[in-house]
Amino acid sequence: MKPPFFFACFLSCLSLAACAPATDTRPGQPVAHRQQAFREILKSFEPMGMALRENRYDPETFLRHARALEQQKDAPWPYFGPETNYPPTRSKNAVWSEAALFASERDAFLQAVTRLRQAAETRDEAQARPAYEAVHERCRVCHKAFKSE
Repeated sequence: MKPPFFFACFLSCLSLAACAPATDTRPGQPVAHRQQAFREILKSFEPMGMALRENRYDPETFLRHARALEQQKDAPWPYFGPETNYPPTRSKNAVWSEAALFASERDAFLQAVTRLRQAAETRDEAQARPAYEAVHERCRVCHKAFKSE
């Protein structure tokens, strides 16, 4: 009875390993670098949203995150070269087939991040909240058009 059980466990583990996400093995790992850059952006952006949603707005903390976000905003974009459409990317083909639209959405995001930092500099939640929402909307629009879930 033990050998079939062991074999079933082995097959289960093997099938789970096959489902593991692909890793970026290409020279320079551009897909891995852009994914990491987006994770860093999220580390600055999400605490601002949580503070606003939970009514815990602290102007100095919010400003610190907004400044960090602005410093990180350019990091992922150089890693979207034409040769970077391979697993483990979660980018849709539209990134490359609709490059002008993608560039336009990127620029709108970059501008919204700058406006968010400027609003945070006022230390006024009434200005910070809509500026945060504008960045959030830029992310949502771009993800819908250009990112596979």
